[in-house]
Amino acid sequence: MATERVSFPGAYGDELAARVDLPVHGTPRAWVLFAHCFTCSKNLRAVVRFSRELNREGIGVLRFDFTGLGESEGDFADTNFTSNVEDLVAAAGYMEREWGAPDILVGHSLGGAAVLHAAHSLDSVQAVATIGAPADPSHVLQHVSESKAEIEERGEAEVTISGRPFRIQRQFLEDLEATRMKDVVGDLGRALLILHSPQDQVVGVENAARLYTAARHPKSFVSLHGADHLLMEETDSRYAARVLATWASRYVDLPTDEVPEPPIDQDRVVVRIGEEGFRSEVWTDGHYLIADEPRSVGGTDEGATPYGLLLAGLGSCTVMTLRMYADRKGWALDEARVALRHRRRHAADEEDCEKGEDARLDVVDREIELLGELSDEQRTRLLEIAEKCPVHRTMDAGVKIRTQFLDRE
Repeated sequence: MATERVSFPGAYGDELAARVDLPVHGTPRAWVLFAHCFTCSKNLRAVVRFSRELNREGIGVLRFDFTGLGESEGDFADTNFTSNVEDLVAAAGYMEREWGAPDILVGHSLGGAAVLHAAHSLDSVQAVATIGAPADPSHVLQHVSESKAEIEERGEAEVTISGRPFRIQRQFLEDLEATRMKDVVGDLGRALLILHSPQDQVVGVENAARLYTAARHPKSFVSLHGADHLLMEETDSRYAARVLATWASRYVDLPTDEVPEPPIDQDRVVVRIGEEGFRSEVWTDGHYLIADEPRSVGGTDEGATPYGLLLAGLGSCTVMTLRMYADRKGWALDEARVALRHRRRHAADEEDCEKGEDARLDVVDREIELLGELSDEQRTRLLEIAEKCPVHRTMDAGVKIRTQFLDRE
């Protein structure tokens, strides 16, 4: 995905750090505004993977850090659940001014409760999705239960959440306790998707049942079976995003009749990689592909390797050339099959190589099988033609690669 660092004023005027994640083909089909979990950040791995998968579906995402968290300015102690909701509304306003108004709100854990509230203030929102969300924001109080008495007596206290210290004030607790979800969910007026794991040890799945009961149709529940609360397994976060994209297509106006044009010249291939791993997105000739590496070398094995794509280019060009020639001649070529393998050998092993004995040479072994009622002469000629396919000739002649660095601010 293409990621841009941006910022905007939050509820208290502090600059909130955000990332805008764009699909590889440029203009998104729809926009998602994502709210992270309590004391988390926009850069949580699960959030990044979720966003990347939505990009693959042509959906743009804005993810940001709430006031006082992550890379955003402000003091966390001054915030509360209400200010989180106001931060979301501020983020939506920024999106509408600079990118596109949010069509879908997605919230993780306490962020899920926040997006349910924020939706009432955002006319552009057509659908809302929650992931592991509590049915009542005061559920967060379990994180500060040991310090609750001190907070109520002294007005504030330092608590440890997920191994990190945070200063909590009395007004934070009072705001959570005053928040009621039933009416907010019942009067949502948008399609609602509730994603929750039955194995969630932080926010029990009974919270999903309460939200679903309070909501009106259209509403949907999808079990994230086996997932933990933070969706730290890559398969879980990607699955949740794919489910959301498919579900949203019924409730959100997503243009599907035209393939978006890439924001570059048509004769270029665009490839990009995200913040982690080897999984890369490829946009070529109006088509979207995934490149990756095997798990054995640290990849996720979600797509062909770079050399696999290189051999696929040669193989596809070979069979296309054979088909074109056979059709022009009127020959009975029913099918052409090409198998290829890439390896490296000592240059001295190649009869026609003029390199030194210690040099290495890339070698592609290509096996061609022709099916059909073809004469020996026709088969011989087709094998000669295979040597003339454009990609073969390009590779055989050698390629000079010119690289230009683009410095984007």
